[in-house]
Amino acid sequence: MNRAELADFLRRGRARLSPSDVGIAPGARRRTPGLRREEVAQLTGMSVDYYTRLEQSRGPHPSRQMLTALARALRLTDDERDHLFHLAGEEPPRRERPSRHVLPGLMLILDRLYDTPAQVVTDCCEVLAQNALARALTLDVMSRPPRERNLLRHYFTDPAARTLFPEEDRAEHARSLVANLRAVTAARPDDPEPAALVAELRRDSEEFAGLWDEHQVALRHRATKRFRHPLVGLLELDCEVMLSHEHHQQLVIHTARPGTEAHERLALLRVVGLQDMSARTPTIP
Repeated sequence: MNRAELADFLRRGRARLSPSDVGIAPGARRRTPGLRREEVAQLTGMSVDYYTRLEQSRGPHPSRQMLTALARALRLTDDERDHLFHLAGEEPPRRERPSRHVLPGLMLILDRLYDTPAQVVTDCCEVLAQNALARALTLDVMSRPPRERNLLRHYFTDPAARTLFPEEDRAEHARSLVANLRAVTAARPDDPEPAALVAELRRDSEEFAGLWDEHQVALRHRATKRFRHPLVGLLELDCEVMLSHEHHQQLVIHTARPGTEAHERLALLRVVGLQDMSARTPTIP
């Protein structure tokens, strides 16, 4: 691990970003350009002391999970992310499979969507990044262990996942998830990831197995979804999906039509939901 080079790379990465680049309000006048250390720590979920020690060349060896969080917080490209891993003495993630590294362009858009829930997911429904309002609406998926961040796996194997949707909508939501995975599996015949997910869910969920055998195919595009939130009640939201085919990533955005009850409730969620979420979100020491 090259602590001096790692520290310099982190400092330079922090200095080139402005608060607006990462969805943070600028606040009071700043004496120096770039993000503050506490802001990078907030974006990565680590303590300020931990991050400060990394920048001062006296930090511990960061885990792969921490390096991934740093790459995302500093909006690094794939090449820059690999360099970060090399400086820390780690082998960068392999690129043969679809990347889990969120494209900087998608992160830039995600950061600016402060008033509507948005998240980046893979075409196999693994959540890669969420903005604050998405975490308030659907809970903080990124705080779960990596295996539990897949929305398909969560929906078909954890009954609690269904409570987010009205009971009368759950069957259609399940059908839509399976139809999307059917299309993805056919489009990526040489990739073991979607095939392995199908085999796992056919084994663990009788409902999934039955829907899979129906052989319905439909990629996710525009739709209307209803969410039942414990604090603000029912929200009917329009869902838009922006695709990045090369990286197999999708930016999923939920909006409420102005003048509707859902629009008022979403505005309320920005206040009470974010407060409730901040009270429950831990930091990594």
